Amino acid sequence: MTTLAPRAVVVSRRSELDELLARHGTRAAAEHFLRRRGRDLEEITARHEVLRAALTEVESLVPADWRRGRVDRADLPNFLFAPEDLVIAVGQDGLVANLAKYLTGQAVIGVDPEPDRNPGVMVRFRPDSVAAALKAAAEGAAAVRRLTMVAARLDDGQELAGLNEVYAGHATHQSARYRLISANGLHERQSSSGVVIGTGTGATGWSASIAAERGWSEPPPSPEESSLSWFVREAWPSPATGVSLTSGVLRAGERLRLVCESERLVVFADGVESDHLTVTWGQQITIGLADHHLRLVVPD
Repeated sequence: MTTLAPRAVVVSRRSELDELLARHGTRAAAEHFLRRRGRDLEEITARHEVLRAALTEVESLVPADWRRGRVDRADLPNFLFAPEDLVIAVGQDGLVANLAKYLTGQAVIGVDPEPDRNPGVMVRFRPDSVAAALKAAAEGAAAVRRLTMVAARLDDGQELAGLNEVYAGHATHQSARYRLISANGLHERQSSSGVVIGTGTGATGWSASIAAERGWSEPPPSPEESSLSWFVREAWPSPATGVSLTSGVLRAGERLRLVCESERLVVFADGVESDHLTVTWGQQITIGLADHHLRLVVPD
């Protein structure tokens, strides 16, 4: 019986230069557009070349007898990852978050092409260290962090997961009407600009800004802790809607539920509004810890 060779899947996103050329058609038109805004095409071209060089180096370090895959961030919703894939994310930290919800436990190696620009929290490797990281991951010897994820499930079976947070509310962040049911069974009808449920990884992002604004004293969970923080944004008090259930913590086995009382709400993860679930009147959203983690390979 022949053992199937591992598959290395390289994930990246288009550079700013690629996006400018797609929008304006030519370099001259792109340069004119940038010059009017006080920017320089040379800097953007240099960053494009750095990313391209990093991708070239990474792909050259994948063992010759391995299978290979390549996917752009925009195409992730349509890409089928296999359970045995090893995933290499080349780009900024946010690329790993964008990628995480499409995985089901595959190991991810984050590669930082611009260490002088990126924080490097999720992209911990330089391009020239990919070969050793791939070998260790394939042999099951790599150091791996199991980062907690959050999941939202609709009562029709649809599900969406996030590494940083899940948002449920109106598509344009206007007033969303729903009935909130907390983990301990308390009910409240609310009108708000949405509900944000965040992980420890996302505790320095959107959740952090909401927590700071309202003086939230509960310490945020760590990225590997089985705990989530949730916040209702701008709850509106009225004779029909309350503001007493606006924040809390969800631990293992606990769920926050929202019953839609608007014509249309959306649920999206990690700021990617284009990839969302649509919720209609009477549908229920159940939000809690995801069944799987992001397995992030880190340097020893």
